[in-house]
Amino acid sequence: MEKSAAVPVFEALSSGVRLDVFRLLVRMGPQGMVAGELAAALDLPATNMSFHLKTLAQAGLVSSEQEGRYQRYRANMPLMRALIAYLTEECCTGMPEACGIPLRRNDVSQTKPEFSMSDKTYNVLFLCSANSARSIIAEVVLNELGKGRFKAYSAGSHPSGAVHPLTLQVLQAQGYETGHLRSKSWEEFARHDAPKMDFVFTVCDQTAGEVCPTWPGQPLTAHWGFADPVKVEGSEQRRLDAFSLVQNQLVNRLRLFLSLPLDKLDRLAIRQEIDRIGLEPVDTGA
Repeated sequence: MEKSAAVPVFEALSSGVRLDVFRLLVRMGPQGMVAGELAAALDLPATNMSFHLKTLAQAGLVSSEQEGRYQRYRANMPLMRALIAYLTEECCTGMPEACGIPLRRNDVSQTKPEFSMSDKTYNVLFLCSANSARSIIAEVVLNELGKGRFKAYSAGSHPSGAVHPLTLQVLQAQGYETGHLRSKSWEEFARHDAPKMDFVFTVCDQTAGEVCPTWPGQPLTAHWGFADPVKVEGSEQRRLDAFSLVQNQLVNRLRLFLSLPLDKLDRLAIRQEIDRIGLEPVDTGA
């Protein structure tokens, strides 16, 4: 990379918001994020997010791909590596490895992949009482964000039999596919022929206090509590905002979960990490 190419990249990242956007996309890796998810995660109006994404794209820092009515954005990892190499090529008189920096100009072979994943696909089950809102949202979001690495399911201890209409509305507004969703009993996943779970997360306090079935596979379990948006009363907009808030809260915790190097941690360490995520404060929207 030459100076003339580096300058516009640095100019694009000189905005604190754009730096946050780019770092979040780097963190999410190959799956990227749609614009609505980025705006929700960073608490920005959609119009502002569109402006910042356009600037990053013009600088070559992000790429986009059409998915139905939405654009999915991904960080340009090769450009990021080239930028780091440009910054470090003169380090320690041209020997950056002496400073513990393995990157050297025209030596991409020495770079380590940004995302080290095992080949294993992890099965994750989300539980709540009615399986109409929180657990459904968690299932959909993890299946999208964890494509190729996680397979998510959801169920309820006392399923309502139908997904709540506002759950569908919130998910559809973010571009998620909802046609396959249904409210179902956790007994489906206790059968001997059910998928073997690696993780089971309760997302409501009621279910956390109940005696769960015995799950095949001896999964790790944790409680990630969220307020029930179904119980919110008032105007249609107030109720919709409650569902949107829970979705944002789930996205934030699931990103923490996705960032865990599961293939490098032992079972006890993973248990400690998923418990810690459940204790992370969530935005109450107050």
